[in-house]
Amino acid sequence: MKKTEHSNKIRHPLLFFLFGAGSYACLELIARGRTYFSMFLAGGTGFLLIQRVCNGLLGRAGALLRCAAGSAVITGVELVFGLLFNRRHNVWDYSGRRGNFHGQICPLFSLLWALLTLPAMRLAAWMFRGLRRA
Repeated sequence: MKKTEHSNKIRHPLLFFLFGAGSYACLELIARGRTYFSMFLAGGTGFLLIQRVCNGLLGRAGALLRCAAGSAVITGVELVFGLLFNRRHNVWDYSGRRGNFHGQICPLFSLLWALLTLPAMRLAAWMFRGLRRA
């Protein structure tokens, strides 16, 4: 493996992570007026996984399946980060929502994540194409 290929294998995921982290933190600031470091980490992890799972592993599948997978990915990230950070720091609380699981995830936000997956997939694919050319 050439040195540039090796550095791209490290740099590209890092760029996806940092873009997703910063974007999600900005969305939180716009929507709620505040964010937390765990949201930065969750946003980066989610965006990186959207690229890997929805555009990579399921890249040839239909949009509906890919959006459902994106919802599962983001909801899973939300659950993990919720159990690790949110229960101590109370960043969000879905306990008043129907079908919630320990106040960390709920069906309403899983649906929202499915809708958010489509533009996230398109943005990640655009970034991936640009990075491959660079």
